[in-house]
Amino acid sequence: MALEIERKFLVNNFDPSIADQSNRIVQGYIHSDENKTVRVRIKGDKGFITIKGKSDNEGLSRYEWEKEIPVEEVNELLKLCEGGVIDKIRYDVSVNNHTYEVDVFSGDNEGLTVAEIELSSTDEHFIKPDWLGKEVTGDTKYYNALLMQNPYKNW
Repeated sequence: MALEIERKFLVNNFDPSIADQSNRIVQGYIHSDENKTVRVRIKGDKGFITIKGKSDNEGLSRYEWEKEIPVEEVNELLKLCEGGVIDKIRYDVSVNNHTYEVDVFSGDNEGLTVAEIELSSTDEHFIKPDWLGKEVTGDTKYYNALLMQNPYKNW
């Protein structure tokens, strides 16, 4: 299993034209609680199943295991998911030697845009572009699994 270290930010005034690439992501959660999540996702034309462990106290890191599976299997597994799906466009934006993943949500989470950056250590330095807003790392209401239970439209 790999250790995922990431920081999450709200996004202000994002211009998709700065992205290197983009993909539509549709994902659902077979299981989600504070200790682990089991997610299935279609990203572009590929399918994945992902298991994530509990976040550390700061929300900076957690264990993650992911495997590519056929899109047809994801479509079947989405029928087992808790309460619908998350639908978003993910834009990959290079900033120096890092890539920000900027998620522009639609559906019940329309109006929410967040950016995540994966790091190799919790104290790694990174450039914050001017379109980044408030840091929300560790704020559980921004976790995709919890956006299923309490979508942005209800805030």
